[in-house]
Amino acid sequence: MASERGDGRDLGRSLKLLWGDRVRPPRGRPPGLTLDRVIAAAVEVADELGETEGLDALSMRSIATRLGVGTMTLYRYVPGKSELLDLMLDHVTAVPEDAEPDAAGRSWREILADEARGHWRLCLEHPWYPFVDQSRPLLGPNSMRGLDRLLGMLRPTGVDDRTLMMMVSVQSDYVESVARRYINERRAERRTGLSNEEFWAAQGPSLEAAMLSGDFPVMAQLSENVFDFSYEELFEFGLDRLLDGFADHFG
Repeated sequence: MASERGDGRDLGRSLKLLWGDRVRPPRGRPPGLTLDRVIAAAVEVADELGETEGLDALSMRSIATRLGVGTMTLYRYVPGKSELLDLMLDHVTAVPEDAEPDAAGRSWREILADEARGHWRLCLEHPWYPFVDQSRPLLGPNSMRGLDRLLGMLRPTGVDDRTLMMMVSVQSDYVESVARRYINERRAERRTGLSNEEFWAAQGPSLEAAMLSGDFPVMAQLSENVFDFSYEELFEFGLDRLLDGFADHFG
């Protein structure tokens, strides 16, 4: 479940920080420390913690330790963890400012597929990212630039704007839902030291007895390799079917 978001977020302050109100803090600030450095350090710590734990383990103290400053120093730059999350989300979605949209000769399907795979990589590189509640996202300059670039490639395909936005939204939800399952599996393996293969092997005798009981006749007839697929294969299969559904919608 994507629920890692503090309820006490200062919406106005987050927006000001996202859109350039990064005024220098009062005197006493450590030399060389900037809001951008705070954000980058927070992302680094969250990336490391995200391999085994969730964002609940990310604290202002752990970020301050990474920067070699006192915890209270961070509050000169950002009101708290919730607002910092808004900045972190925008930070990791940055695209090069000189990146030109390249949609020449490509269909909406090809453009969306490339976008989905990029989103998938983003989730796995920053394993905290798909767990942040973005049901009411704050759009910062980087996320706006990325969306503007994507829509700029999609609009010439002739699909109306409202439909395009729904397609992008549905696809985003799909990517993050599969990514969350995959990341949770990786976290469990790292925490327990038990591989996925070992986990299922431990259930082998119980499952075999269940199949032989006659209570699960359909399951007992399944091929041996029925569950033999990776999350990457699952992601690609689901993405293809999602795009097939969009194509069917257009007739």
